[in-house]
Amino acid sequence: MKRIFLVEDDKAIAKNLELLLRSEGFAVLHASARGEALALLEGNTFDLALVDISLPDGNGFTVCTEIKETQDIPVIFLTASGDESSVVTGLNIGADDYITKPFRPRELIARIGTALRKYGRSSTDFEVCGLHVDTASGVVKKNGREVFLSALEYRLLLVFIGSPKSIITRGRLLDELWDAAGEFVTDNTLTVYIKRLREKIEDDPSRPRIILTVRGTGYRLGGGDV
Repeated sequence: MKRIFLVEDDKAIAKNLELLLRSEGFAVLHASARGEALALLEGNTFDLALVDISLPDGNGFTVCTEIKETQDIPVIFLTASGDESSVVTGLNIGADDYITKPFRPRELIARIGTALRKYGRSSTDFEVCGLHVDTASGVVKKNGREVFLSALEYRLLLVFIGSPKSIITRGRLLDELWDAAGEFVTDNTLTVYIKRLREKIEDDPSRPRIILTVRGTGYRLGGGDV
């Protein structure tokens, strides 16, 4: 399970973010101030940090700097609307992205997914149920034979690989495909892409073992007998 470090002083925003992130399968550790955040960095490791720029005892720049010096993870700044100078400063000290408040929840999840994929490239090989994916080269093989996927099919597969132990909601998948396609992707289109991907990577698409349906929620990555 991916661990997210949330540094946000607004209690209402923090509570809503924690609920959102946990519903997407993330573990969350929250700090409400700069000092608390720096203390929690000692002895804890994370996969990504969401850091508010404005904190009651300083700003998020110090937190970002400390994170970058101790952990190789992406940092996304949460910033107030129109605060362009702070955004520039944040990016200059090593932040990977920023999102302006108020933000759409699904946009934030898509940004998090993109950042995690960028930092996950050092581990280039992934295998499950006879499917082998080399993310460095983009080559996908099933039982030793290369499988040719469209750009969106491959993007969809990467989402599952990036969160192997999480239930992935249809909403998150729609955001991922929309971001990749540059155009609106409907719920029906997502169903079609899931079907096409299964036809290419499953031994028996009618009884999938790689991409499993979680009824009423979304999908999850399999990994063995089900």
